[in-house]
Amino acid sequence: MTVISVPQAFNEEDLYVDLRSIFAHPLFLKCEGFNFAGSIKLKAAAEMIEGAERDGVLAPDSILVESSSGNLGVALSMIAASKGYRFLCVTDSRCNLSTRLLMEALGSEVHVISDPAAVGGFLGARLDYLRALCASDDRYVWLNQYTNQGNWQAHYRTTAPAIARQFPQLDVLFVGAGTTGTLMGCARFFKQWHRPVRIVAVDSAGSITFGGPAGRRMIPGLGASVRPPMLDESFIDEVVRVDEADTIRACHRLARRGFLFGGSTGTVVSGAMDWLSRHDADDLTAVAIAPDLGERYLDTVYQTNWIEAMYGNDVLRDDADVRVQACHQTAF
Repeated sequence: MTVISVPQAFNEEDLYVDLRSIFAHPLFLKCEGFNFAGSIKLKAAAEMIEGAERDGVLAPDSILVESSSGNLGVALSMIAASKGYRFLCVTDSRCNLSTRLLMEALGSEVHVISDPAAVGGFLGARLDYLRALCASDDRYVWLNQYTNQGNWQAHYRTTAPAIARQFPQLDVLFVGAGTTGTLMGCARFFKQWHRPVRIVAVDSAGSITFGGPAGRRMIPGLGASVRPPMLDESFIDEVVRVDEADTIRACHRLARRGFLFGGSTGTVVSGAMDWLSRHDADDLTAVAIAPDLGERYLDTVYQTNWIEAMYGNDVLRDDADVRVQACHQTAF
């Protein structure tokens, strides 16, 4: 029996889904959404708040502020409510409605940026707003997930060692790139490990994180319009970029087998399957990290009208044809 007194004390660390029967490639998906914040961002949120407390940055009248596309904002809202802090999340119009409502239900204030900056897009506009906010009042404490070392250190201490315990013969690890906190924490850990592990970063097409022109991105979570300051590409072996249409297809394919995951997970799975299909992967031990679950994406990734408006009527047609063919083959 597990008994807790604060929500951040619970997190299921050792749950994996074997995806071979769904995608025909060997891949274990580490599920990070089974905690009260609903995502892997609980780890970074807890680490950053505890660091600010240790450093004496937080006072009784402090107001925590952070830029987030969704999941970190929920995690910070939850911990702030637990600890009695005020919290203001600065997000933008791509943030899922259910995520904004959840933050507000936890007692946080949410400010939505509706117009992207000329340089830096929505993220640039969010950061500009935060800088102005902090300059206006000393009570605002910006944790700054983009530069805060606690972001990657949380995964160096927890996520990567948890994978290492369960997969001592790990060959390749797929990690999505957002702020790159999870990516850098895991990459740093496994670069020091007893055996070589190939670190494959999965990014969204249209993100500038690893170079290339900025493009439209409608699914929050992965990718960036400003290069993440904590990214160190010397720890990364390879980068796979995923079109959002492929993210949608991966999410729906998982859902048809009873696994409802978020958009970031769909991107990571799609990128991993692309990489595995191009390599001799049958004898490899491969793990991918699923940052969150799918309930917060019901009005976007899993909503037909939204999908067709964003990506066209045919985005799921090819996958549906494959499913029909598979059903016919099974029947015979």
